[in-house]
Formats: sequence, structure tokens, C-alpha cells
Amino acid sequence: MDFKWIVNIILLIALHIGLWRIFVKTGRQAWEAFIPGYNFWIWLKLVEKPWWWMILLLIPGVNIMIYLIMVYLTIRNFEVENPIESIGGTIFSFFYLPYLGFSEKHRFMGPGYWKTYERTTAVEWSEAIVFAVVAATIIRTFFFEAFTIPTSSMEKTLLVGDYLFVSKVSYGSKTPNTPLTIPFTHHTLPFTASTPSYSEWIQLPYFRFPGLGSVKNNDIVVFNYPDGDTVALNSQNISYYRLVRTFGWEMVNTPSAVNLYTGQTFGKVTWRPVDKRDNYVKRCVAIPGDILQIKDKQLFINNKPAMNPEMMQFSYDVAFNNSNLKKTFDKLDITDVQPYREGNVFQLHLNEKNKAKLKESPLVTNIAESIDPAGEFDYDIFPNVASYAWNKDNYGPLTIPKKGVTVAIDTHSIHLYKRIIDVYENNDLKINGNQILINGTAANSYTFKQDYYFMMGDNRHNSADSRFWGFVPNDHIVGKAVFIWMSQSSNRSFPNIRFERIFTFIGVQGISGSYFFQIMIPLLLIIFGWNQRGRFITRR
Repeated sequence: MDFKWIVNIILLIALHIGLWRIFVKTGRQAWEAFIPGYNFWIWLKLVEKPWWWMILLLIPGVNIMIYLIMVYLTIRNFEVENPIESIGGTIFSFFYLPYLGFSEKHRFMGPGYWKTYERTTAVEWSEAIVFAVVAATIIRTFFFEAFTIPTSSMEKTLLVGDYLFVSKVSYGSKTPNTPLTIPFTHHTLPFTASTPSYSEWIQLPYFRFPGLGSVKNNDIVVFNYPDGDTVALNSQNISYYRLVRTFGWEMVNTPSAVNLYTGQTFGKVTWRPVDKRDNYVKRCVAIPGDILQIKDKQLFINNKPAMNPEMMQFSYDVAFNNSNLKKTFDKLDITDVQPYREGNVFQLHLNEKNKAKLKESPLVTNIAESIDPAGEFDYDIFPNVASYAWNKDNYGPLTIPKKGVTVAIDTHSIHLYKRIIDVYENNDLKINGNQILINGTAANSYTFKQDYYFMMGDNRHNSADSRFWGFVPNDHIVGKAVFIWMSQSSNRSFPNIRFERIFTFIGVQGISGSYFFQIMIPLLLIIFGWNQRGRFITRR
């Protein structure tokens, strides 16, 4: 058994032993301490807290604070007045609660005894901080959350350094799969490279609340990265499955083995639950039931040309007559540049507007289109088998799986659906020669249990998207990108803020907004702040 599970079991046993002895001391029945959920219900009664705190115990980050508050109030009800002992006992609750339960010198003073203690300034500030953290965590879990654009996969629609608000109510907020987590963290503790910020002691089933709508074609969507279920901790920016295809399973799963491209070891390989996988933002180009195909870079949905985003980019090999080009790139707002080793040739990612301006430049000697021809197999492209000779510019046709739809499966088509069947929908899939076994039974068809989506970046030749790792399950959808509240550029001198993007909405074609709107919001904030200050002075 894994060491962490041994520790978890020991701590859980200690907690229940502590609750058992404490319940007996307070006059409750011993068996009540061992019924999951019910024991916390009784515990809330002992510290005189409302029943709806049970809901807070299910919210990541909030639950840890609520648990610590319950422990602290329990300790104070047993007449523990020493602050150091109270705080230490709260932090090391798994060991202190059994001690408190068995100790003869600590007696139960009654459910509301903690209220008799004098409220100090420190206590009042602590309560205010706890309330703020609880409120903020509830908002970011169920309503909206701030995200940052770290890569150029959506350039120029969304830029590196854009700070987004993502609406979780647009498609319906999800209950957390992993409720035991540190507030305001995702999967890693701050200032560490790989230390988890969550515990897998409790894993809740997937549930989504009703939303304002459903995912539509061309929505810009934030989702949990499907390939991020398994991660090599020293190579987190590369798909684990791509690493395995490149280097082999044994090498990637040897922590001391070296990644030849980065020069670093692969590090420990770990698994992450759905809600703790990296957050990606892409455009949803196909929804359940759609037929998707790419022909010579043009996307087709249901046999019709799909909308091409205004700022959509492709890569071009551009030759210049000199190499001093920084001012030219800055002037044309070309930010995705990859220089070649020989000559003044650069691989540039350009939209139609930038490409047209470059053609007019006297510095340019040639612009060559970069395209993968039809029939040329790319091993990195989903489903990663030669029988599907697809690449990023010529792909499909592919039907997007839809909940309740049944498809025929054989040794050829199974490559499209094996991850869905085996991983996303939790079946035991085995392929023995020409026979496909699902949960031990031979199968020639499969019915999907949930909807799936196909996501692509607007920077089509510099985007790790569904063309590389396949479908996005519905239970991975996080929310809809709706608003840019701040934007910073590393290419600009101080101040490096893109004022033209602040307070702009995100639509199908990109951002939209007006300078009037951008001016009025700060003005209203200033007026509101002045009014609040005036009211404060008046009250004094």
C-alpha cells in the first residue's frame, strides 16, 4: 500500500477515536462518531453552529477552515484557555482530539461555553479574514473565477498577459471533486514546484448545477485539460502521453531519467483528479453530434465552412533582407516569432491583417505558407495511429460523441473512443486481437454516457488542442470566458498595461468594448471610493 494511504488511514482512525471520546463526554452516543456525515452534523450541534455549515464542508478550501473552526470551538468548550495549546491543538487536531477525549483534566463545559471568552481585536480580525476567505472561495467555486492567459495559443483573440473573468454559471457550476484543498490554490502549493495543495482523502462524484445555457459553437471556453490526468512533475508543460510516445513508458516513469529536449529529469509521475487538472482556454469549434473536418487549414462543420475568427493566425516562413527586425515586429504587433538558425528567415504566426502589411514591406523578400499536405501522417495528432493519416491542417472527418448516441466499434474505430470508454467513462476496456471487451463482455458497439466537445486555439499552428489530444468531456468544462479586467504586456515599456483591453468583453470574434465603458468604470470606482470615505468620516 502507498505510504500516503497508510498515513491517511492512521489520521482518519485518530480523528474518529477523538470524536468518539468527545461525544461520550458530552453525553452523546458512541456510535454517532462513526457514521460519516452524521458525525459532523452532531459535531456542529455541539459547537452551536447552523446546519448549513454542512454545505460549507463540501466546498474546497472553505471546508478546511470550517473544520479548523469546529476543532477550535470544541477545544474552547473543554475549558482550554492557554492560547498556545488552543492553536496548537487546532493545527494538530488529529492527535489533540483523542488526547482531549481521554484526558481527565479537561471537562466539557457546555455547547456555548466558547462564547463566554472575551473577544479581542485579534479574534475579531481573524473572524473577518475567515469570512472574507469563505465568501471569496464560494464566489470563485460557483460563480466566477479569475484566470490568466499564460501561452499564445489564442493569439491574437486573447493575449499572453490577459486577465479574464470566467463565468461558471454560464454552463452551470460544478461541485468540487476534491473538497480538501488549500484556499486560492489549484493543484500546487505556492512557492513549490510540485507539492500538491489538495488531499485525495475524499473524492466526490461529478454534479453540475443548471446553467444559463450550454456550450455553443465558437464559444471561448475554459476547461480542465483532459490529458492532464497524469503528469511528469518535471515536464508539466508537455503531455505525459506525448512524452510516453516519444521516449517510451519505462523511461518517462523513471524519475531520474533525463528528458533529452529539456535536459531535466522527468521527475515523479502523478495522477490528478478532474478538478485539479490544468485549466486551458480554447475556442469550442464543434459540439456533440457535429461532424468536423479540416481541409487545407479550413475548418468545416457539418460539411459547411466554419466561421474563421477575425484574429485567427497561421504560421509562415518569412525571409527578410536584414535581421534587425524588432521595431518592425513591434509596429505590426507580431509577437509570436520563432527564428531559424540559418539566414534571416523567421517562422511568424500571422493573421490576415499582419500578413497583408508584411507583403507590402520592403524588408520582406519572401513569404511561404506552412501547411501539412493531405495524407501526411503526424504521429502527434489524435488518435495517434497511422490508419488515421491526419495532421493539423488536414484532419477528419470526425463525428463528435454525443450523450446517448451509440456507435459501432471495431479494431479500427476503437482508437477514436478507447480513452472515452476506458478513462472518461470508467469502463474496463481490453483489446484481445480482433476482440474488444468492455467490462469483460465482447462488444461491437458503445453508447456514450456524456457529451464531448472539440476545442481549437485561434493561433492554429501554435496551439496544443483537440487535434493533439482528442475530445473534451462535459465534466471537464469549467466556464465561459466573458471579460478582461486587466492586460499586461512584457513587450511594452513601463507602464506595461494594455489600457485598450481593460474592461472589455469577450465575444465570438474577440474582445469588444468602448473607451466610454473603459473610462466610466474607473470613474465610478473613484466616486464610490470617495463616497465611502466621506461616509466613514461622517460616522466618526
